[in-house]
Order: sequence, then structure tokens, then C-alpha cells
Amino acid sequence: MDIWKSKVLPKIKLVFAKSAGKKAAAAAELVKSFDESKEGINGEFEEKKADLQPKVVEIYESVPAPLKVLIKERSKVSGIKKNSAAITKFFEDLAKIEFPGAKQVSEGISKVGPALLSGPIFATFEKVSSLLPAAAEEAPKEAPVAAEEAAEKNAAAAAVEEKEEAPAGEKKEEAPAATEEKKEDAAPAAAEETTTAAAAAETAPPTADEETPKA
Repeated sequence: MDIWKSKVLPKIKLVFAKSAGKKAAAAAELVKSFDESKEGINGEFEEKKADLQPKVVEIYESVPAPLKVLIKERSKVSGIKKNSAAITKFFEDLAKIEFPGAKQVSEGISKVGPALLSGPIFATFEKVSSLLPAAAEEAPKEAPVAAEEAAEKNAAAAAVEEKEEAPAGEKKEEAPAATEEKKEDAAPAAAEETTTAAAAAETAPPTADEETPKA
């Protein structure tokens, strides 16, 4: 264990450090070369962009959703490492259609990986984004918002319908009950009136004709 810590581990760390140093140096050279050729890349892009647009849109539509977000936003360098495989293929496809600067970046990725080439990668993403139609740019952001708004409208409409239906139903249910109550109240009242009339007739004093005896 002591030999591992004192001799083997330091040698492994040294190898990795040298490898990382070489990659970083190579990446720096690639970035410098790309920056120096930016003017030519920009001019070529302006000349070809009309012809490139449909091809770029087709390639863009085939990439995974996280890479689409990275292409449009270009804000997180960490996203390059997370999507390294998709980015590698994306630049290979761009190189095939002769997208300005794509071949240079693709070759650099094959040598040092995409993580160390964020500058050239984001510069290319910016050009790709400028060729995308407005629908492709806005749809992913607006879709969730539109869905939420639709859900809220449906919920509000359902609530209004429930409020409108509830009183009508209650009134319909109450109407027969009220009629029955009126009938029930009317029946005892009529019975009471009949009983009162009969009692009055029995207790009424006899008339003059009834009191006078017949001759």
C-alpha cells in the first residue's frame, strides 16, 4: 500500500497531467486557428446561407432536444460535455453539407473532444440559429405556456358551467317540494273549515219558525 501511494499513484497522476496538458495545448492551437479564419468563414457563410438553410433545418430537426436548447441558448459550457456525442455527430453532418467552419471544428473535436472547443462550437451554433425559421426558435418555449393557458381556460369554463347548472337544478328540485307543501297545508285548512262550519250549525240558536209550535 505504501509503494502504491509513494511510487505508482504519482506516476499515474503525472501521465494524466501530461495528457491533459497536451490536449489543452492542442485545443488552444485549434481555437486560435479558428479565430484567425473567422473572417473567411463569415464571408463564406453569407454567400452560402440561402442554399444551406433547408439542409441545416433538416439536420437540426434530427438532433436530441437538449442539443436543440444548447444550440439556441449557447449559455452553458457544461452542456457541451453533457451532449458531447450528439455534438460530435452534429458537426460531422454539418461538415458533410460543407457548412463554413464545420469541418475545421469537427476535426478538432476528433483530436481533443468538444469540451475544450466551446468558442468555435458556440460560434457555429450562432450561425446555425440564424438559419432556423421563427417557428423552430419559438415553438419549444411557447408550447408549454400554450398548454398551461389552455388547461386554465378549460378549468375556468368547467367552473362556470358548474355554477350555472347548480342553481337551476336546485330550483327544479325545490319546485315540486313547494307544491307538495302547499297541497299538504291546504288539506288541513279545508278540513278545519268544514269542521268549523258543522260545529257552527249545531250550536246555532233555533229560528222563530222552529220555536213557534204548530196549531
